[in-house]
Amino acid sequence: MKARNKVQTATAGLAVMLALAGCGGTAAGTPAPDNSKTSNTADISENVQADPAATALLPQAIKDKGELTVAMDLHYPPTTFLADDNTTPIGLNPDIARLVAKKLGLKLKFENTAFDTIIPGIDAGRYDFTATTMSATAERLKVLDMVDYFSDGVSVAVAAGNPLGISNDNMCGKNIAVTKGSNSQLVHLPHISEWTCTSKGKPAINGVTLPNVQDALTQLASKRVDGVFYDTTALAWADKQQPNTFQVLKPQVDTRSVDTVSIGLKKGSALTPALQKAVQSVLDSPEYKESLANWGLTNGGITEAKLN
Repeated sequence: MKARNKVQTATAGLAVMLALAGCGGTAAGTPAPDNSKTSNTADISENVQADPAATALLPQAIKDKGELTVAMDLHYPPTTFLADDNTTPIGLNPDIARLVAKKLGLKLKFENTAFDTIIPGIDAGRYDFTATTMSATAERLKVLDMVDYFSDGVSVAVAAGNPLGISNDNMCGKNIAVTKGSNSQLVHLPHISEWTCTSKGKPAINGVTLPNVQDALTQLASKRVDGVFYDTTALAWADKQQPNTFQVLKPQVDTRSVDTVSIGLKKGSALTPALQKAVQSVLDSPEYKESLANWGLTNGGITEAKLN
């Protein structure tokens, strides 16, 4: 399958910025975002050597092919998005995928695809794995092997100044954007609506499902939704890139579930043992810590590549 990353029309921070500006600049009265990270396309795995313990576990068919295909939805900064060249995948997840491939002594091919099509694509054999901030839920574990590599939480972003007075416990009746196929859409928001609203006789939270967080933040800026419920790291990144436009509520939302995210590959795959060993090698490496620091995600680092 031909990679589609060249057809994307905007990087994540830039898409929101242009929507706010209306005609191609930054929003009036706000500084332009620092694009030093979004223009840096250096490969963090360039000097990384293969890990013999991991390569020894590779299936012969993968060795013969010499390449892994990773599926990602490149619309979610700072973990998964496109550089300013509109071609190069950057962020924590592309870094992890490149490092895993290097630890296995293999080339890497990116496939840019919508989040909710990734699991069907893996199940059909179109992709070898995904590293796209996906958590190991009971439903996903029916069809995927999942190896932990990062810890993240979810938060709510509202308009600057929070004019509607929204809080984690007070979103009842509000239009709150979630992204299609995410845990926020499928699990977390429905549960929080029940816990904080409907069980207390208040109107349910109205979840507005959108393709990606870019669209969600753009609709928040244009007041078509009241808030955005998404990964804390992505919302914090948007706030930093476009100050005085969004406000990320604190603390993070208590979803009563774990926040670890995992690499996913087909259930029972012969590649699983090698990939788990490679991920552990990555977690033990200085490049892992370098990537976390580069994307402002140091607090999400973990030490064990657990197979779920």
